[in-house]
Amino acid sequence: QVHLVESGGGLVQAGGSLRLSCAASGDDFSKYAMDWFRQAPGKEREFVAAISWSGNKTHYADSVKGRFTISRDNARNTVSLQMNSLKPEDTAVYYCGAAWTATFDIAPMGRAAVGSWGQGTQVTVSS
Repeated sequence: QVHLVESGGGLVQAGGSLRLSCAASGDDFSKYAMDWFRQAPGKEREFVAAISWSGNKTHYADSVKGRFTISRDNARNTVSLQMNSLKPEDTAVYYCGAAWTATFDIAPMGRAAVGSWGQGTQVTVSS
């Protein structure tokens, strides 16, 4: 298993940008696809973005496509989420998740695939 710690959340005005980071430790980071999920008050945790271990495959939720970009640095054991053109509906706690995929270069989007979660970081977008 990997231990995950998110950072970079905060308060931003609509139209602004934030960059979230997630640092991993404890296992071979290159054996994991990485996901970002978010959870707004009173709502289910929902998929945002995923990236395969190589970085060659990415998937995005329709609601963030074209605005958010997921990336990873396997040398530094980090995954990032660049969020541009933020909207009030992006307000949520954002969670980093790790899905063990061994050498398969896939980017799972399902919550059930995630075996380890970070503690979350709050993103608030004001209108």
